[in-house]
Amino acid sequence: MNARTGIVLSRRLVTCDAARATKADPLGVVEDGAIAIEDGRIVAVGPAAEVRAKRPDLSLLSPEPLPLVTPGLVDAHTHAPWVGSRDGEYAMRMAGADYEAIAAAGGGIVASMRAVREASRAEIASTLAARLGRMASLGVTTVEAKSGYGLDEASERKQLEAVRDAAARSDLPRAVPTFLALHALPPEARADRAAYVARVEREVLPAIAADGLARYVDAYVDRSAFSTDEARPVLSRARALGLGVRLHVGQFADVGGAELAAELGASSVDHLENVGSQGIAALARAGVRAVLLPVASFTLRQAPPPVEALRAAGVGLVVASDANPGTAPTESLPLALALAVRLYGLTVPEAILGATREAAASLGLGEQAGILREGFSADVVAWELSHENALVQPWGVSRALFALRDGALIAGRVD
Repeated sequence: MNARTGIVLSRRLVTCDAARATKADPLGVVEDGAIAIEDGRIVAVGPAAEVRAKRPDLSLLSPEPLPLVTPGLVDAHTHAPWVGSRDGEYAMRMAGADYEAIAAAGGGIVASMRAVREASRAEIASTLAARLGRMASLGVTTVEAKSGYGLDEASERKQLEAVRDAAARSDLPRAVPTFLALHALPPEARADRAAYVARVEREVLPAIAADGLARYVDAYVDRSAFSTDEARPVLSRARALGLGVRLHVGQFADVGGAELAAELGASSVDHLENVGSQGIAALARAGVRAVLLPVASFTLRQAPPPVEALRAAGVGLVVASDANPGTAPTESLPLALALAVRLYGLTVPEAILGATREAAASLGLGEQAGILREGFSADVVAWELSHENALVQPWGVSRALFALRDGALIAGRVD
């Protein structure tokens, strides 16, 4: 799709730019603001009068000022290339069934494994594209998309190739591919767990890296998943291959995953419902961001992560949907923001920054996303809301008027 060129006027322009932020206004809000867009980039941002004087050659993209404009939302943790449904498990879980018991009985991740293995790459790609389109309608312009449901090389490749197909399209949110190398043990590997982990490290990961199918590598480090000793060589190999590292950590137990993430210089640790003071201190020293996943903990009836301790230590906070067919069957990052404020105690600015500037930084996007600033990609969302506080209210419907990615319309309409 062609990038738009022109000026967007807004009564309330939320830039999420640290250079404009103050203690009283951490979101860097510009009242009666404007953004000038040209060739997919932001070429001016600030008070409307200043922007229009700077670029008098550009016409207005909307005849009237829009009520609220923000950077495009960035969903920094999803399992978006899944197929099939685990609605039966969800009903069981709502009736009191335990997550780990469901997995031990052959449900959970292994149930999604069967669906992915049976699907073609085209079927996965089609399902993913439709899902990303729905995310765009909710104001999301960037999505981290993990594999991890194939549990063998061929099926993991199908998922990652579907992400690559989506990433090539300009009419969808930007897709950031992550190879979830250690998610669960497939049934055929139960007889020799060590051999499975070794093969992932020595054969599967290098092949996927060589084909450019992933930007990050992830591992699920937890009581019923993989240990730090199992994850370390896989993630170390990822670093050696030039890939970034992300970790699922402490969803059910603190087994040292936060310390491992700090040791490896990970870009993020995700979940953290269970993490101790030593792990938090290690994350802070290493500058590792914490990705909070409130939809999953809500579904699983878990207590929230120690947000106050993370905040006090100076750990950067990201909020993501965890979109997946089991524990977070949603496609709505705005829902995750609402739950992060209601259940986790985040402030409104923390939640919004956690789905814009902090999320983009956790994905290493540089000047591509998360901030409205001159020189950045024109990832812009206009909202049918009068104030950013309303973004974290649980509407249950989309309130986005339109979403631009790199200046191109990916959802809604620009009058």
